[in-house]
Amino acid sequence: MPRRQRFGYSDDDAFAVGLTCGGSLEVFVQPCAPAIAAALAADPEPVVLVRVIGGPDSLLGKGMAVFPNRVEGDRIVGDRVIDPELVRHATVTGRQYFDGLELFVESWSPPPRMLVFGAIDYAASLTRIGKFLGYHVTVCDARPVFATAERFPEADEVVVDWPHRYLAATATDRRTVVCVLTHDEKFDVPLLADALRRPLAFVGALGSRRTNSQRLVRLREIGLTDEELASLRAPIGLDLGASTPEETAVSIAAEIVALRRGGTGLALTGGSGPIHADGSRPDGNESRQAAFAATGRECPR
Repeated sequence: MPRRQRFGYSDDDAFAVGLTCGGSLEVFVQPCAPAIAAALAADPEPVVLVRVIGGPDSLLGKGMAVFPNRVEGDRIVGDRVIDPELVRHATVTGRQYFDGLELFVESWSPPPRMLVFGAIDYAASLTRIGKFLGYHVTVCDARPVFATAERFPEADEVVVDWPHRYLAATATDRRTVVCVLTHDEKFDVPLLADALRRPLAFVGALGSRRTNSQRLVRLREIGLTDEELASLRAPIGLDLGASTPEETAVSIAAEIVALRRGGTGLALTGGSGPIHADGSRPDGNESRQAAFAATGRECPR
């Protein structure tokens, strides 16, 4: 039988034995369903595992393995049908809630991709921080004198090609991050026209506000809609007052993390509510929404 147990100490109990704070830990244990175990052993494809860890006792431990093109296991759980598309593109292991059920979702897949276009000094710093965050990083530039392995030793790939042509021939998914640092209209516009029409995790472009305004005009002229343009993060990065390439890379990485996790980008000092808000819970976004409302901005979902 599947079992879920909770262990922990209150702050008072922890202080009594010299610890600085209390805490708790939940453990869910179950045998692996034979159909899921066989599928995982036989197939190296990316997969998202889904298990019921909260709900009626008869449903605990039910689960399925969601592969890119098929589903193994219990898609129908009691009188509920779990839509594989709800979890197929999950990127983070954690809890989700569906029709009164608490699900534990695990993503088993290759590292997400970060595509950095423009072999400039900022790209070298962004490559380093991208690798630190666990991305498979590709640097692409049409200029062979700049796009060299020597200049980007930490990149997984350095590609000499026109950015839009490389992206057109490259597989992406909902975890893929695209950072456009070329700062040149002849590269930026055709590249962004393709990127903004793909289901990507993040599309950002370097440049001043004036450059970005001119870029938006050109993108509209070639047919991009306001809805498509709304997903463009430009000027790229959070307002950290960054100046150096390294600081700018931190700014860009911070925006990618904030968008991925649903963060506000605001300082934690002076805030309220939990620091590690769980966005999968029904009430998990309240503190972030309140913080964004105070700034007049919309909280990312």
